[in-house]
Amino acid sequence: MDEVDRAELATVLRTARSRLTPADAGLPGGSRRQVPGLRREEVAHLAGVSVDYIVRLEQGRGPKPSDQVLGALTRALRLSDVDRDLVYRLAGAEPPLAGRIPMLIRPSVLRLLDRLVDLPVMVLSAKSDILAWNPLAAALFGDFSAIPPAERNIMWQHFLGTDLNRIVMTPEEADRNAEACVGCLRAVKAAYPDDPGLIRLLAELRSSSEQFDELWKAGRSSTLRSLTKTVAHPDLGTLALDCDAMLVPEADQSVVIYSATPHTPAATALDLLRVTGLESFASPPTE
Repeated sequence: MDEVDRAELATVLRTARSRLTPADAGLPGGSRRQVPGLRREEVAHLAGVSVDYIVRLEQGRGPKPSDQVLGALTRALRLSDVDRDLVYRLAGAEPPLAGRIPMLIRPSVLRLLDRLVDLPVMVLSAKSDILAWNPLAAALFGDFSAIPPAERNIMWQHFLGTDLNRIVMTPEEADRNAEACVGCLRAVKAAYPDDPGLIRLLAELRSSSEQFDELWKAGRSSTLRSLTKTVAHPDLGTLALDCDAMLVPEADQSVVIYSATPHTPAATALDLLRVTGLESFASPPTE
């Protein structure tokens, strides 16, 4: 399967983009939108590709997309399994095989994400890729869409990144969290030994992080647990938030929700963030 049906692929991608709203993708709505759907700039931002690349694909003159780009595009456009497989086939590629870590979110979970507008929420894959988030999560932690998709991963950020550095931990807490992260990935490796994305992630972490490699060699497994996290927000200060994860068993994904005890400073800060926090992520109109 090598030939690309560029005309049909362009139609499918344009149609998928027109169906989405900024809120669907965890982005601020902005103003002065003259056409429905996401802008090309927003899809490019979410998928980690250039705007020109999106333009060429939608005009039926783009190159043959790689599997990594197809995965990023279908996640950015929030396609169903059926539509995802169609895009892969139109692009001359084989759809993801069974035994791979599920990266697409079920429509019912997306509806849940859309309804949870009062709390920061994100959806994580089995290997902790940040697959989706609501605007309040972006206001709390930063603009996830500004992070390259390959680095949009909790584990990668913990050991190698600086973009999601608002979680505050004592040295002891950081050590325990690092052990739990490595243990979780070991358990995921046992469940998905042939997943190429997981293989790439583990290879990069082991080669680039001495701490990760040492913990990996220790051979322990673990699971991440719901707990209280301290978030240092640049405008609102330090917030002590409860972090709870709801498992979606069929997809092996987690819906992570942050909340605060009523009538606490953290609850007041979240109330303020709902009103003002999203404004800092709104971009000037590009029409």
